[in-house]
Amino acid sequence: MRAGLQCPNERMTVTLKDFYADWCGPCKTQDPILEDLEEEYGDVEFEKINVDEQQDVANEYQVRSLPTLIVENDDGIVERFVGVTQAGDIEDAFEKAGA
Repeated sequence: MRAGLQCPNERMTVTLKDFYADWCGPCKTQDPILEDLEEEYGDVEFEKINVDEQQDVANEYQVRSLPTLIVENDDGIVERFVGVTQAGDIEDAFEKAGA
């Protein structure tokens, strides 16, 4: 099989990267929304990235504002959200990513 092609029955790996900081007020507003989604979407990997501790990862993804959420799959970034994002928008991105 050629690189980049998926078998029809093979699921994409879908990941949500949550870029946050402890001092970020809107990040605290985003947390309960993500916690609910994490319970609902067991097949999606949720990764919290503290930008103060992991500046290299934040730079790699060009994070300039918080919170920033990035939904990606095996093919790369599917959707990027900056600011507090509602569950429906994130769910739409999960579907688009193949979750």
